[in-house]
Amino acid sequence: MSRLGSAIKNILNGMIIAGVMVLVIGLYYWMIKAGIPYQDPTEELRIQYAINMGIGDALIRNGFKILILGVVCRLVMLVLNRREAKGIAR
Repeated sequence: MSRLGSAIKNILNGMIIAGVMVLVIGLYYWMIKAGIPYQDPTEELRIQYAINMGIGDALIRNGFKILILGVVCRLVMLVLNRREAKGIAR
């Protein structure tokens, strides 16, 4: 594998790890920080709950996108490397 291919592989591995980390942080905001709302919350608690849920939603959505993009690109590289090893491509 060339140096460029190795560098791309490392970048994609980093994307996968970053996606998992952002996803876990989003789940933390969603489940722990926001949690279950109080029965009769004050306006401040209602606002804080909405903020934490919004942050959690955004982090989960973005973490999932980063994770999927990294996995798909990594799989494409794996298929291309196998084809290249067999001499099919190019």
